[in-house]
Amino acid sequence: MSTITLPAQFPSRAISSTKKKVAKLTVWPLVAATFFMVSGGTYGTEDIIHGAGYGLGILLLLLTPLVWSLPTTYMIGELSSALPSEGGYYAWVRRALGNFWGFQEAWLSLVASIFDMAIYPTLFVAYLTRLFPWFAVGHRGVMVGLAVVTVCALMNIAGIRVVAISSLWLFFLLSLPFALIVLIAPMEIGALKGAVAAPTTSSVGLIGGLLICMWNYMGWDNASTIATEVRRPQKTYPKAMLIAVLVVAATYILPFAAMWLTGISASAFETGSWADLAGMMGALVAGPLAGRIFRAALVLGGMMSAFGMFNALVMSYSRLPLAMAQDGMLPKVFGKLQPKTRAPWVSIIVLATAWAMCLGLGFERLVTLDIMLYGMSLSLEFLALVALRIKEPNLRRPFRVPGGTVGAVLVGVFPILLLGFAMVHSEGERILGMSGLAFGTLLIAGGFLAYWATAPLRRLTGASRTQRKAA
Repeated sequence: MSTITLPAQFPSRAISSTKKKVAKLTVWPLVAATFFMVSGGTYGTEDIIHGAGYGLGILLLLLTPLVWSLPTTYMIGELSSALPSEGGYYAWVRRALGNFWGFQEAWLSLVASIFDMAIYPTLFVAYLTRLFPWFAVGHRGVMVGLAVVTVCALMNIAGIRVVAISSLWLFFLLSLPFALIVLIAPMEIGALKGAVAAPTTSSVGLIGGLLICMWNYMGWDNASTIATEVRRPQKTYPKAMLIAVLVVAATYILPFAAMWLTGISASAFETGSWADLAGMMGALVAGPLAGRIFRAALVLGGMMSAFGMFNALVMSYSRLPLAMAQDGMLPKVFGKLQPKTRAPWVSIIVLATAWAMCLGLGFERLVTLDIMLYGMSLSLEFLALVALRIKEPNLRRPFRVPGGTVGAVLVGVFPILLLGFAMVHSEGERILGMSGLAFGTLLIAGGFLAYWATAPLRRLTGASRTQRKAA
Protein backbone atom coordinates (compact mmCIF):
# COMPACT_ATOMS: atom_id res chain seq x y z
CA MET A 1 0.00 0.00 0.00
CA SER A 2 1.39 3.39 -0.95
CA THR A 3 1.84 6.14 1.61
CA ILE A 4 -0.89 8.80 1.56
CA THR A 5 -0.23 12.30 2.85
CA LEU A 6 -3.18 13.75 4.74
CA PRO A 7 -4.00 17.40 5.33
CA ALA A 8 -2.95 18.56 8.78
CA GLN A 9 -6.50 18.93 10.11
CA PHE A 10 -7.31 15.26 9.57
CA PRO A 11 -5.70 12.55 11.67
CA SER A 12 -4.20 9.62 9.82
CA ARG A 13 -5.55 6.91 12.09
CA ALA A 14 -8.51 6.25 9.79
CA ILE A 15 -6.04 5.09 7.16
CA SER A 16 -3.71 3.23 9.44
CA SER A 17 -2.70 -0.37 8.84
CA THR A 18 -1.52 -3.03 11.17
CA LYS A 19 1.95 -4.53 11.36
CA LYS A 20 0.47 -7.91 12.13
CA LYS A 21 0.14 -10.43 9.34
CA VAL A 22 -3.58 -10.51 8.60
CA ALA A 23 -5.00 -12.41 5.61
CA LYS A 24 -6.16 -9.86 3.04
CA LEU A 25 -8.65 -10.12 0.20
CA THR A 26 -7.62 -10.64 -3.40
CA VAL A 27 -9.72 -9.94 -6.51
CA TRP A 28 -12.15 -12.88 -6.55
CA PRO A 29 -13.04 -12.92 -2.85
CA LEU A 30 -13.63 -9.15 -3.14
CA VAL A 31 -15.82 -9.74 -6.22
CA ALA A 32 -17.86 -12.31 -4.27
CA ALA A 33 -18.26 -10.01 -1.25
CA THR A 34 -19.27 -7.12 -3.54
CA PHE A 35 -21.76 -9.39 -5.31
CA PHE A 36 -23.60 -9.99 -2.03
CA MET A 37 -23.34 -6.35 -0.94
CA VAL A 38 -25.04 -5.32 -4.19
CA SER A 39 -27.09 -8.21 -5.47
CA GLY A 40 -27.31 -11.63 -3.87
CA GLY A 41 -28.37 -13.15 -7.19
CA THR A 42 -31.50 -13.16 -9.32
CA TYR A 43 -33.84 -13.17 -6.32
CA GLY A 44 -35.69 -9.88 -5.87
CA THR A 45 -35.70 -8.92 -9.56
CA GLU A 46 -38.94 -10.72 -10.50
CA ASP A 47 -41.15 -7.62 -10.23
CA ILE A 48 -39.04 -5.86 -12.88
CA ILE A 49 -40.23 -8.35 -15.50
CA HIS A 50 -43.75 -8.35 -14.08
CA GLY A 51 -43.95 -4.56 -14.40
CA ALA A 52 -42.13 -4.00 -17.68
CA GLY A 53 -42.47 -7.30 -19.56
CA TYR A 54 -39.62 -9.41 -20.90
CA GLY A 55 -38.28 -7.15 -23.64
CA LEU A 56 -38.39 -3.83 -21.80
CA GLY A 57 -37.46 -5.46 -18.48
CA ILE A 58 -34.32 -7.02 -19.91
CA LEU A 59 -33.51 -3.71 -21.62
CA LEU A 60 -33.77 -1.96 -18.23
CA LEU A 61 -31.47 -4.60 -16.73
CA LEU A 62 -28.97 -3.94 -19.55
CA LEU A 63 -29.10 -0.14 -19.51
CA THR A 64 -29.21 0.43 -15.74
CA PRO A 65 -25.64 -0.79 -15.14
CA LEU A 66 -24.42 1.45 -17.99
CA VAL A 67 -25.96 4.69 -16.70
CA TRP A 68 -26.11 3.84 -12.97
CA SER A 69 -23.58 1.17 -11.97
CA LEU A 70 -20.61 1.83 -14.24
CA PRO A 71 -20.35 5.57 -13.38
CA THR A 72 -20.54 4.61 -9.71
CA THR A 73 -17.87 1.93 -10.03
CA TYR A 74 -15.63 4.39 -11.92
CA MET A 75 -15.98 6.87 -9.05
CA ILE A 76 -15.30 4.12 -6.49
CA GLY A 77 -12.34 2.89 -8.54
CA GLU A 78 -10.65 6.29 -8.42
CA LEU A 79 -11.37 7.14 -4.79
CA SER A 80 -10.62 3.68 -3.39
CA SER A 81 -7.34 3.50 -5.31
CA ALA A 82 -6.32 7.00 -4.15
CA LEU A 83 -7.62 6.68 -0.56
CA PRO A 84 -7.79 3.02 0.51
CA SER A 85 -9.15 4.02 3.90
CA GLU A 86 -10.90 2.32 6.79
CA GLY A 87 -14.49 3.47 6.44
CA GLY A 88 -14.24 3.95 2.68
CA TYR A 89 -16.82 6.42 1.41
CA TYR A 90 -17.12 8.08 4.84
CA ALA A 91 -13.38 8.83 4.82
CA TRP A 92 -13.51 10.16 1.22
CA VAL A 93 -16.34 12.60 1.96
CA ARG A 94 -14.77 13.71 5.24
CA ARG A 95 -11.45 14.46 3.58
CA ALA A 96 -13.02 16.26 0.62
CA LEU A 97 -15.91 18.13 2.28
CA GLY A 98 -15.05 18.24 5.99
CA ASN A 99 -16.20 16.70 9.27
CA PHE A 100 -19.86 17.70 9.01
CA TRP A 101 -20.51 16.10 5.64
CA GLY A 102 -18.38 13.07 6.52
CA PHE A 103 -20.63 12.52 9.53
CA GLN A 104 -23.75 12.89 7.34
CA GLU A 105 -22.37 10.33 4.90
CA ALA A 106 -22.01 7.76 7.67
CA TRP A 107 -25.39 8.71 9.21
CA LEU A 108 -27.25 8.24 5.93
CA SER A 109 -25.66 4.84 5.36
CA LEU A 110 -26.32 3.54 8.86
CA VAL A 111 -29.93 4.78 8.92
CA ALA A 112 -30.57 3.21 5.51
CA SER A 113 -29.15 -0.06 6.88
CA ILE A 114 -32.05 -0.26 9.35
CA PHE A 115 -34.49 -0.61 6.46
CA ASP A 116 -32.27 -3.08 4.64
CA MET A 117 -30.66 -5.30 7.25
CA ALA A 118 -33.78 -6.39 9.15
CA ILE A 119 -35.27 -7.79 5.94
CA TYR A 120 -32.56 -10.34 5.04
CA PRO A 121 -33.08 -12.67 8.04
CA THR A 122 -36.81 -12.29 7.38
CA LEU A 123 -36.29 -13.34 3.76
CA PHE A 124 -34.21 -16.30 4.96
CA VAL A 125 -37.16 -17.41 7.11
CA ALA A 126 -39.65 -16.79 4.29
CA TYR A 127 -37.76 -19.17 2.00
CA LEU A 128 -37.24 -21.68 4.84
CA THR A 129 -40.99 -21.87 5.51
CA ARG A 130 -41.61 -22.80 1.88
CA LEU A 131 -39.80 -26.06 2.63
CA PHE A 132 -40.74 -26.42 6.31
CA PRO A 133 -44.02 -24.60 7.18
CA TRP A 134 -43.44 -25.57 10.84
CA PHE A 135 -41.13 -22.54 11.17
CA ALA A 136 -44.00 -20.16 10.37
CA VAL A 137 -45.80 -21.05 13.62
CA GLY A 138 -45.56 -18.69 16.59
CA HIS A 139 -42.18 -17.05 17.21
CA ARG A 140 -40.12 -19.78 15.53
CA GLY A 141 -39.38 -17.61 12.52
CA VAL A 142 -38.10 -14.77 14.71
CA MET A 143 -35.83 -17.22 16.54
CA VAL A 144 -34.41 -18.42 13.21
CA GLY A 145 -33.85 -14.78 12.22
CA LEU A 146 -31.99 -14.17 15.48
CA ALA A 147 -29.86 -17.23 14.73
CA VAL A 148 -28.97 -15.81 11.31
CA VAL A 149 -27.94 -12.48 12.87
CA THR A 150 -25.87 -14.25 15.54
CA VAL A 151 -24.07 -16.58 13.12
CA CYS A 152 -23.23 -13.72 10.75
CA ALA A 153 -21.95 -11.58 13.62
CA LEU A 154 -19.70 -14.43 14.81
CA MET A 155 -18.41 -15.06 11.29
CA ASN A 156 -17.54 -11.38 10.93
CA ILE A 157 -15.73 -11.36 14.27
CA ALA A 158 -13.80 -14.41 13.03
CA GLY A 159 -12.38 -12.24 10.27
CA ILE A 160 -12.97 -10.65 6.91
CA ARG A 161 -11.50 -13.56 4.97
CA VAL A 162 -13.97 -16.00 6.53
CA VAL A 163 -16.81 -13.81 5.25
CA ALA A 164 -15.32 -13.33 1.79
CA ILE A 165 -14.49 -17.02 1.19
CA SER A 166 -17.94 -18.09 2.41
CA SER A 167 -19.42 -15.51 0.01
CA LEU A 168 -17.48 -17.09 -2.86
CA TRP A 169 -18.88 -20.57 -2.08
CA LEU A 170 -22.41 -19.24 -1.55
CA PHE A 171 -22.21 -17.51 -4.94
CA PHE A 172 -21.40 -20.76 -6.72
CA LEU A 173 -24.04 -22.76 -4.83
CA LEU A 174 -26.95 -20.35 -5.34
CA SER A 175 -25.99 -19.83 -9.01
CA LEU A 176 -26.18 -23.54 -9.87
CA PRO A 177 -30.01 -23.78 -10.16
CA PHE A 178 -30.12 -20.68 -12.38
CA ALA A 179 -27.29 -22.08 -14.51
CA LEU A 180 -29.46 -25.18 -15.04
CA ILE A 181 -32.40 -22.98 -16.08
CA VAL A 182 -30.19 -21.19 -18.62
CA LEU A 183 -28.96 -24.54 -19.99
CA ILE A 184 -32.37 -26.27 -20.12
CA ALA A 185 -34.56 -23.44 -21.46
CA PRO A 186 -33.18 -23.42 -25.06
CA MET A 187 -34.28 -27.09 -25.34
CA GLU A 188 -37.82 -26.24 -24.18
CA ILE A 189 -38.70 -23.28 -26.41
CA GLY A 190 -42.39 -22.45 -26.05
CA ALA A 191 -43.00 -25.45 -23.80
CA LEU A 192 -44.53 -23.38 -20.98
CA LYS A 193 -46.63 -21.12 -23.20
CA GLY A 194 -50.10 -20.93 -21.69
CA ALA A 195 -48.98 -22.77 -18.55
CA VAL A 196 -50.91 -21.70 -15.47
CA ALA A 197 -48.61 -20.45 -12.72
CA ALA A 198 -49.66 -19.60 -9.18
CA PRO A 199 -51.78 -16.41 -9.05
CA THR A 200 -49.67 -13.30 -8.51
CA THR A 201 -50.50 -10.35 -6.29
CA SER A 202 -47.84 -7.95 -7.59
CA SER A 203 -49.10 -4.50 -8.62
CA VAL A 204 -45.72 -3.21 -9.78
CA GLY A 205 -45.83 -1.21 -13.02
CA LEU A 206 -43.14 0.16 -15.35
CA ILE A 207 -42.01 2.97 -13.01
CA GLY A 208 -41.92 0.57 -10.08
CA GLY A 209 -39.91 -1.85 -12.20
CA LEU A 210 -37.33 0.87 -12.93
CA LEU A 211 -37.01 1.74 -9.23
CA ILE A 212 -36.58 -1.93 -8.30
CA CYS A 213 -33.97 -2.20 -11.06
CA MET A 214 -32.07 0.73 -9.56
CA TRP A 215 -32.39 -0.84 -6.11
CA ASN A 216 -30.97 -4.12 -7.36
CA TYR A 217 -27.95 -2.36 -8.87
CA MET A 218 -27.04 -0.16 -5.89
CA GLY A 219 -24.57 -0.65 -3.06
CA TRP A 220 -21.25 -0.74 -4.92
CA ASP A 221 -19.66 1.68 -2.44
CA ASN A 222 -20.28 -0.74 0.45
CA ALA A 223 -17.15 -2.65 -0.53
CA SER A 224 -15.01 0.46 -0.03
CA THR A 225 -15.27 0.40 3.77
CA ILE A 226 -12.92 -2.62 4.01
CA ALA A 227 -10.14 -1.11 1.90
CA THR A 228 -7.40 -1.53 4.52
CA GLU A 229 -8.09 -5.27 4.50
CA VAL A 230 -7.72 -5.69 0.72
CA ARG A 231 -4.40 -6.69 -0.82
CA ARG A 232 -3.03 -3.96 -3.13
CA PRO A 233 -6.31 -1.99 -3.05
CA GLN A 234 -5.11 0.51 -5.65
CA LYS A 235 -5.14 -2.24 -8.29
CA THR A 236 -7.62 -4.71 -6.78
CA TYR A 237 -10.61 -2.38 -6.37
CA PRO A 238 -10.99 -1.08 -9.94
CA LYS A 239 -10.60 -4.59 -11.36
CA ALA A 240 -12.98 -6.18 -8.83
CA MET A 241 -15.66 -3.49 -9.33
CA LEU A 242 -15.75 -3.89 -13.12
CA ILE A 243 -15.86 -7.70 -12.89
CA ALA A 244 -18.63 -7.50 -10.29
CA VAL A 245 -20.77 -5.28 -12.57
CA LEU A 246 -20.54 -7.88 -15.34
CA VAL A 247 -21.28 -10.78 -12.98
CA VAL A 248 -24.30 -9.08 -11.40
CA ALA A 249 -25.75 -8.07 -14.79
CA ALA A 250 -25.32 -11.62 -16.12
CA THR A 251 -27.02 -13.21 -13.09
CA TYR A 252 -30.01 -10.89 -13.63
CA ILE A 253 -30.40 -11.06 -17.41
CA LEU A 254 -29.58 -14.64 -18.45
CA PRO A 255 -32.23 -16.46 -16.33
CA PHE A 256 -35.00 -14.09 -17.53
CA ALA A 257 -33.90 -14.44 -21.15
CA ALA A 258 -34.01 -18.22 -20.70
CA MET A 259 -37.53 -18.15 -19.20
CA TRP A 260 -38.66 -15.90 -22.06
CA LEU A 261 -37.75 -18.74 -24.43
CA THR A 262 -40.06 -21.15 -22.60
CA GLY A 263 -43.08 -18.93 -23.28
CA ILE A 264 -44.15 -18.46 -19.65
CA SER A 265 -46.02 -15.18 -19.20
CA ALA A 266 -44.14 -12.23 -17.72
CA SER A 267 -47.14 -11.69 -15.41
CA ALA A 268 -46.24 -14.98 -13.67
CA PHE A 269 -43.28 -13.27 -12.01
CA GLU A 270 -43.43 -11.72 -8.57
CA THR A 271 -41.06 -11.74 -5.60
CA GLY A 272 -40.51 -15.36 -4.57
CA SER A 273 -41.95 -16.93 -7.74
CA TRP A 274 -38.68 -18.39 -9.02
CA ALA A 275 -39.13 -21.54 -6.92
CA ASP A 276 -42.56 -22.34 -8.39
CA LEU A 277 -41.49 -21.58 -11.96
CA ALA A 278 -38.35 -23.72 -11.59
CA GLY A 279 -40.53 -26.53 -10.23
CA MET A 280 -42.73 -26.31 -13.34
CA MET A 281 -39.68 -26.49 -15.59
CA GLY A 282 -38.17 -29.42 -13.70
CA ALA A 283 -41.46 -31.36 -13.87
CA LEU A 284 -41.72 -30.64 -17.59
CA VAL A 285 -38.24 -31.96 -18.31
CA ALA A 286 -37.91 -34.95 -15.97
CA GLY A 287 -41.18 -35.52 -14.11
CA PRO A 288 -42.80 -34.47 -10.81
CA LEU A 289 -39.94 -35.65 -8.56
CA ALA A 290 -37.41 -33.59 -10.52
CA GLY A 291 -39.78 -30.64 -10.28
CA ARG A 292 -39.91 -30.89 -6.49
CA ILE A 293 -36.12 -31.22 -6.26
CA PHE A 294 -35.59 -28.24 -8.57
CA ARG A 295 -38.08 -26.18 -6.58
CA ALA A 296 -36.29 -27.08 -3.32
CA ALA A 297 -32.95 -26.07 -4.88
CA LEU A 298 -34.30 -22.62 -5.74
CA VAL A 299 -35.69 -22.22 -2.22
CA LEU A 300 -32.31 -23.16 -0.71
CA GLY A 301 -30.68 -20.69 -3.10
CA GLY A 302 -32.98 -17.97 -1.78
CA MET A 303 -31.93 -18.79 1.77
CA MET A 304 -28.25 -18.66 0.78
CA SER A 305 -28.81 -15.34 -1.00
CA ALA A 306 -30.44 -13.75 2.08
CA PHE A 307 -27.75 -15.14 4.38
CA GLY A 308 -24.91 -14.06 2.09
CA MET A 309 -26.23 -10.52 1.69
CA PHE A 310 -26.67 -10.02 5.42
CA ASN A 311 -23.24 -11.50 6.14
CA ALA A 312 -21.42 -9.32 3.60
CA LEU A 313 -23.24 -6.14 4.65
CA VAL A 314 -22.37 -6.71 8.32
CA MET A 315 -18.74 -6.63 7.18
CA SER A 316 -19.30 -3.35 5.34
CA TYR A 317 -21.45 -1.41 7.81
CA SER A 318 -19.41 -2.40 10.88
CA ARG A 319 -16.39 -0.50 9.51
CA LEU A 320 -18.25 2.83 9.64
CA PRO A 321 -18.46 3.13 13.46
CA LEU A 322 -14.87 1.87 13.62
CA ALA A 323 -13.58 4.63 11.33
CA MET A 324 -15.72 7.26 13.07
CA ALA A 325 -14.35 6.22 16.47
CA GLN A 326 -10.80 6.48 15.12
CA ASP A 327 -11.61 10.02 13.96
CA GLY A 328 -13.20 11.09 17.25
CA MET A 329 -16.74 11.11 15.82
CA LEU A 330 -17.95 8.28 18.10
CA PRO A 331 -16.79 6.96 21.50
CA LYS A 332 -13.47 5.11 21.43
CA VAL A 333 -15.10 1.81 22.41
CA PHE A 334 -16.32 1.44 18.79
CA GLY A 335 -12.68 1.35 17.72
CA LYS A 336 -11.85 -1.83 19.64
CA LEU A 337 -10.50 -4.61 17.39
CA GLN A 338 -10.34 -8.36 17.82
CA PRO A 339 -6.56 -8.91 18.25
CA LYS A 340 -6.09 -11.77 15.78
CA THR A 341 -8.47 -10.77 12.97
CA ARG A 342 -8.69 -6.96 13.39
CA ALA A 343 -12.47 -7.29 13.27
CA PRO A 344 -14.29 -4.36 14.97
CA TRP A 345 -16.08 -6.64 17.41
CA VAL A 346 -17.80 -3.91 19.46
CA SER A 347 -19.18 -2.27 16.32
CA ILE A 348 -20.38 -5.65 15.01
CA ILE A 349 -22.14 -6.57 18.27
CA VAL A 350 -23.84 -3.17 18.67
CA LEU A 351 -25.10 -3.06 15.08
CA ALA A 352 -26.19 -6.71 15.12
CA THR A 353 -28.17 -6.04 18.30
CA ALA A 354 -29.90 -3.05 16.69
CA TRP A 355 -30.81 -5.03 13.58
CA ALA A 356 -32.03 -7.97 15.67
CA MET A 357 -34.37 -5.67 17.60
CA CYS A 358 -36.00 -4.70 14.29
CA LEU A 359 -36.76 -8.28 13.19
CA GLY A 360 -40.24 -8.33 14.70
CA LEU A 361 -41.31 -5.02 13.16
CA GLY A 362 -42.13 -6.60 9.81
CA PHE A 363 -40.40 -4.01 7.63
CA GLU A 364 -41.29 -4.28 3.98
CA ARG A 365 -38.64 -3.50 1.42
CA LEU A 366 -39.10 0.29 1.20
CA VAL A 367 -37.40 0.65 -2.16
CA THR A 368 -38.04 4.35 -2.73
CA LEU A 369 -36.91 5.25 0.80
CA ASP A 370 -33.77 3.13 0.43
CA ILE A 371 -32.96 4.83 -2.86
CA MET A 372 -33.54 8.28 -1.36
CA LEU A 373 -31.20 7.76 1.61
CA TYR A 374 -28.62 5.92 -0.45
CA GLY A 375 -28.94 8.55 -3.18
CA MET A 376 -28.07 11.37 -0.81
CA SER A 377 -24.96 9.53 0.38
CA LEU A 378 -23.97 8.61 -3.20
CA SER A 379 -24.35 12.25 -4.30
CA LEU A 380 -21.92 13.28 -1.55
CA GLU A 381 -19.43 10.72 -2.90
CA PHE A 382 -19.64 12.15 -6.42
CA LEU A 383 -19.15 15.64 -4.93
CA ALA A 384 -16.10 14.31 -3.06
CA LEU A 385 -14.67 12.99 -6.34
CA VAL A 386 -14.89 16.47 -7.92
CA ALA A 387 -13.78 18.31 -4.77
CA LEU A 388 -10.64 16.20 -4.42
CA ARG A 389 -9.80 16.73 -8.10
CA ILE A 390 -9.86 20.50 -7.39
CA LYS A 391 -8.36 20.56 -3.86
CA GLU A 392 -5.72 17.85 -4.31
CA PRO A 393 -4.82 17.62 -8.01
CA ASN A 394 -1.48 15.98 -7.15
CA LEU A 395 -3.00 13.18 -5.07
CA ARG A 396 -1.73 9.87 -6.44
CA ARG A 397 -4.58 8.17 -8.32
CA PRO A 398 -3.56 4.74 -9.71
CA PHE A 399 -6.99 4.59 -11.38
CA ARG A 400 -8.63 7.75 -12.72
CA VAL A 401 -12.02 8.61 -14.19
CA PRO A 402 -11.02 9.71 -17.72
CA GLY A 403 -11.56 13.27 -18.94
CA GLY A 404 -9.96 15.30 -16.15
CA THR A 405 -12.15 17.38 -13.86
CA VAL A 406 -14.86 17.61 -16.54
CA GLY A 407 -14.96 13.81 -16.72
CA ALA A 408 -15.25 13.64 -12.92
CA VAL A 409 -18.28 15.96 -13.11
CA LEU A 410 -19.95 14.20 -16.04
CA VAL A 411 -19.61 10.70 -14.55
CA GLY A 412 -22.09 11.65 -11.83
CA VAL A 413 -24.73 13.23 -14.09
CA PHE A 414 -26.83 10.18 -14.99
CA PRO A 415 -26.80 8.59 -11.52
CA ILE A 416 -27.87 11.87 -9.89
CA LEU A 417 -30.63 12.41 -12.50
CA LEU A 418 -31.97 8.92 -11.78
CA LEU A 419 -31.85 9.63 -8.05
CA GLY A 420 -33.78 12.86 -8.57
CA PHE A 421 -36.44 10.93 -10.47
CA ALA A 422 -36.67 8.39 -7.62
CA MET A 423 -37.01 11.15 -5.03
CA VAL A 424 -39.84 12.82 -6.98
CA HIS A 425 -41.59 9.45 -7.28
CA SER A 426 -41.26 8.88 -3.52
CA GLU A 427 -43.74 11.74 -2.95
CA GLY A 428 -46.50 9.28 -3.88
CA GLU A 429 -45.41 6.64 -1.34
CA ARG A 430 -47.07 6.67 2.10
CA ILE A 431 -44.99 5.78 5.19
CA LEU A 432 -46.39 6.20 8.71
CA GLY A 433 -49.09 8.51 7.37
CA MET A 434 -46.75 10.83 5.46
CA SER A 435 -45.17 10.87 2.03
CA GLY A 436 -41.97 8.89 1.51
CA LEU A 437 -40.21 12.15 0.61
CA ALA A 438 -41.28 13.81 3.87
CA PHE A 439 -40.36 10.75 5.95
CA GLY A 440 -36.95 10.52 4.29
CA THR A 441 -36.38 14.24 4.86
CA LEU A 442 -37.00 13.76 8.59
CA LEU A 443 -34.42 10.96 8.69
CA ILE A 444 -31.89 13.13 6.85
CA ALA A 445 -32.53 16.00 9.27
CA GLY A 446 -31.81 13.58 12.12
CA GLY A 447 -28.19 13.50 10.94
CA PHE A 448 -27.87 17.25 11.55
CA LEU A 449 -29.18 16.83 15.10
CA ALA A 450 -26.89 13.84 15.73
CA TYR A 451 -23.85 15.86 14.62
CA TRP A 452 -24.80 18.65 17.03
CA ALA A 453 -25.33 16.14 19.87
CA THR A 454 -21.85 14.63 19.39
CA ALA A 455 -20.07 18.00 19.35
CA PRO A 456 -18.79 17.63 22.97
CA LEU A 457 -17.16 14.32 22.02
CA ARG A 458 -15.32 15.92 19.09
CA ARG A 459 -14.15 18.83 21.27
CA LEU A 460 -12.88 16.39 23.89
CA THR A 461 -11.06 14.34 21.26
CA GLY A 462 -9.53 17.46 19.73
CA ALA A 463 -8.35 18.71 23.13
CA SER A 464 -6.69 15.39 23.96
CA ARG A 465 -4.87 15.39 20.62
CA THR A 466 -3.62 18.94 21.25
CA GLN A 467 -2.33 17.87 24.68
CA ARG A 468 -0.53 14.87 23.16
CA LYS A 469 1.13 17.08 20.56
CA ALA A 470 2.20 19.59 23.21
CA ALA A 471 3.72 16.78 25.28
